[in-house]
Amino acid sequence: MVLSGTIANNIKSVFYKKEDKENAKKVMEKLGIYDIRKKCFADLSGGQQQRVLIARALCATDDLIILDEPTNGLDPSISKQIYELLDSLKKNEKLTILMVSHDVERALNYADTVIELVNGEVTYEGTPNYFKQGGAK
Repeated sequence: MVLSGTIANNIKSVFYKKEDKENAKKVMEKLGIYDIRKKCFADLSGGQQQRVLIARALCATDDLIILDEPTNGLDPSISKQIYELLDSLKKNEKLTILMVSHDVERALNYADTVIELVNGEVTYEGTPNYFKQGGAK
């Protein structure tokens, strides 16, 4: 699953390159999922699945990942771990993360910029702090 993120790098070959495999290993180690690399995706917990999908995205790019409800269906403690992982990647790997989330309270604790949409219209764009203070309306 993680290696499938490198498919764009392998246009001319049906085989994964050695450097792609090495990169996937490093990414899995960084995300703490190397030990589950041989398990079936369907057998993983929700939090493990999200880490695998984030690892796959990191194998595809090191600049920007786009996430749609990455903590949907996860219990609060695992959701917090995913947000902390993403925050760490943002800070330590200089990764830009664009995320859609209905978990507004938790997202506000980690976001640099907030854009609120209501019925497809932007109703707020700015800092999380101003949003928390009621600046969004």
